[in-house]
Amino acid sequence: MRIVFLGTPEFAVPALDALERAGHRILAVVAQPDRPAGRGQALRAPATKAWALARALPVLQPEKVRDGKLAAALGPLGADLLVVAAYGRILGADLLGLAPRGAINVHGSLLPRWRGAAPIQWAIASGDAETGVSIMQMDEGLDTGDVLLQRVLPVGGDDTAATLGPRLALLGGEALVEALALLEEGRLVPVRQDPARATLARILEREDGRVDWRRPAPEIAARLRGFTPWPGAFSSLDGRAVKLLAARPGPATPGAPGAGRRAAGEGLLVACGEGTGLLVTRLQPEGKPPQDALAFLNGLRREAVSLGT
Repeated sequence: MRIVFLGTPEFAVPALDALERAGHRILAVVAQPDRPAGRGQALRAPATKAWALARALPVLQPEKVRDGKLAAALGPLGADLLVVAAYGRILGADLLGLAPRGAINVHGSLLPRWRGAAPIQWAIASGDAETGVSIMQMDEGLDTGDVLLQRVLPVGGDDTAATLGPRLALLGGEALVEALALLEEGRLVPVRQDPARATLARILEREDGRVDWRRPAPEIAARLRGFTPWPGAFSSLDGRAVKLLAARPGPATPGAPGAGRRAAGEGLLVACGEGTGLLVTRLQPEGKPPQDALAFLNGLRREAVSLGT
């Protein structure tokens, strides 16, 4: 098929690779504009742009997509289908109706669960045992279109957003190619989503990473993994920030939420909500390199601390 691809981050690249291997023709790649990144805030090109330029494909990077200009630029290409993967914009009717087969999306969750911008992060943070990818026929809503195909992937107990994301991206590429083959054969059966089962994977904010020690320890540990690498999990100690880099639920721990003590040979055991305990094994104090929690306590020369203060 003749395809215009809309996608921005690394998550979208396996879908491009899969389309290329399957023999589909990519007419152009649409990505968000280059953005400042890193300490120096130098402009960084999206991963999909690099992929396209390496193949001498046209790249479009509009600031806006609902003013008619992008549809006007893409129209003459004569695409059969638009494919979207983590583009980061909601398409209007002009783009959704541009190609005869419409637009389909590669989404990193089992819709209708986790509609929105951060499905991988919220699936882990919420303790989901499994997630997956959905190939969806797009409409003008936020991930509300009919589901064409889904594939399930277990969430490992040590998975973070950084480890689960690449696996979902590869699965998404495979599912996309499978769905397109079925589409060409007329064998896809769209399934309407049940809005009563929908959950929202809203955009993450920095404050999502602030640990609320009143939560149960398993919930805090899940949020740490889901929010790795960003916004991470952080608290405060003696008025200075401290990042939690590795933690897992520990034994039941009475005491005020945030009260921590040395767990011999293991780390820092912190009291959490409902009498649970979180065993912190690695952390990073503000202005210092990452270190083992026991080394941190040794440096403080204290056996007990109060986090969140």
